[in-house]
Amino acid sequence: MDAVLLSRIQFAVTIGFHFIFAPLTIGLSWFIAWLTNRYRKTGDPLHRQLARFWTSVFALSFAVGVATGITMEFQFGTNWSKYSRFVGDIFGAPLAAEGIFAFFLESTFLGVMLFGWDRVSRKVQAFAALMVAVGSTLSAFWILAANSWMQTPTDYILRNNRAELTNFWGAVFNLSTIPRFLHTVDAALMTGALFMMGISAWYLLKGRHVEASRLTLTVSLAVAFVTALLQLVTGHYHAIQVAFTQPAKLAAIEGVYATQSHAPLLVFGIPDTEHETMRYAIRLPGALSFAAFGNSSAVVKGLDAYPKDQRPYVPLTFYPFHLMVALGMFFILFTAVGIFLRWRKKLFTYRPYLILSLLVIPLPFLANELGWMTAEVGRQPWIVYNVLRTGDAISITVPVAQILASLIIFSLIYTLLFIIWIAFLRRAINRRPEDTSTLPKTEAA
Repeated sequence: MDAVLLSRIQFAVTIGFHFIFAPLTIGLSWFIAWLTNRYRKTGDPLHRQLARFWTSVFALSFAVGVATGITMEFQFGTNWSKYSRFVGDIFGAPLAAEGIFAFFLESTFLGVMLFGWDRVSRKVQAFAALMVAVGSTLSAFWILAANSWMQTPTDYILRNNRAELTNFWGAVFNLSTIPRFLHTVDAALMTGALFMMGISAWYLLKGRHVEASRLTLTVSLAVAFVTALLQLVTGHYHAIQVAFTQPAKLAAIEGVYATQSHAPLLVFGIPDTEHETMRYAIRLPGALSFAAFGNSSAVVKGLDAYPKDQRPYVPLTFYPFHLMVALGMFFILFTAVGIFLRWRKKLFTYRPYLILSLLVIPLPFLANELGWMTAEVGRQPWIVYNVLRTGDAISITVPVAQILASLIIFSLIYTLLFIIWIAFLRRAINRRPEDTSTLPKTEAA
């Protein structure tokens, strides 16, 4: 077995599992901040009940996310020591900033949220919830800044076989940081919204906590609809950046094998990697050139512009991207139907839509994984784009047998963690929240 392939699979398993929880906690944190602030302003016990319930869900997901995130970072030193040595001067800075400025902020104020309900004022509780949301989002920013530098490296020099930082802020705000951050955070908000929609729909189907569920379903539906539409905007912004900075990735995403002007946008097709063509293709003439460069006659580089050993693997770039886009279109349609039902005052009683809302819960998580797969596989064979190959970044002292053994162990542990998360999540959802009728409505503090 190949050590590079096994290490890549192991890292994909760890980051893929971690990426289940990171977008969810980011999305939920802003809903909790809103609910807590509403409770601060109105003293309505319904908002207090909802804030406490969703905080418990957040805390459970946060704990599993932290555990998997630590494992993921340790792999830089175990499986990818040559990479760590090469980019440690650059990659370590945003990771350290994430720990100092984001993680500690998030975890400290999460303690206030969990244990401060009867100990601190509503203003302090609302401020704590806001800081958790800010910390979650900042954490995403620093992690994405580090990863974006790998996609579009800037502000460094090569010295003594290492990449050394020349401008910290230039490296942080490299060409892909902002497009990727906006697209990812918007996806996280949509993930949290669709998750909350599904849970709220389940309560309504069961006839439980009807008043609370109507509130959360209405709010989460509105957020899901807006963020689903924004995915088109942020996705297009990101695609333009990819066209200018990673043209090989764009070619793999769209199945463009031959360099051409008036490049068409693929609506449907099946890539034939052996003959380097697209079978059963349905295309919009000139649309890719226009979408990427604002000019329908612009030249789009095909995969033929690159040596075969410098091309991304097309199937693992093409299919995840197009399935992600298909899911994005579905989310827009799904939430638009929900908005229509809410306008017709049928949202809370139309069982087919409530059932579908429950079934949709896994789909935004799948879309997140597909997007991440597109970004990472599309960068290959480079671990630092056009600077360091993935095959040259692996640890040479870790034998294949140990990589395989750790991969199996990680997979078993993560499977167990996921089962535990589902079990505790189910328990939290089934446990009856506190009865709001016993909670007095108080003046804003």
